[in-house]
Amino acid sequence: MDMRFLMKQAQQMQAKLAETQANLRVDGTAGGELVKVTLNGSKELVGLAIAKEAMDPEDPSMLEDLLLAAFRDAAAKVDDVMKKQMGGMGAGLNLPGLGL
Repeated sequence: MDMRFLMKQAQQMQAKLAETQANLRVDGTAGGELVKVTLNGSKELVGLAIAKEAMDPEDPSMLEDLLLAAFRDAAAKVDDVMKKQMGGMGAGLNLPGLGL
């Protein structure tokens, strides 16, 4: 196999992955949408919305739990979308961190 060809393919895959991660926006919610977080494809937080009803001064741990649950929901959705979009590109390569 031609190593230059393989390197070029790997660079193209890396560029497509970076573009997909930068442009992707996924929402995760918790508490019946009392809390909503938006992540990009790199799982960086790019948006956050908290309903007034979620803010109970007597129970701050409830809001903490809702934030964590919404983040986990969004992160799982990012994983799903990235697997679907990148699916066939890395098949058989077993590249760490890509989950392909």
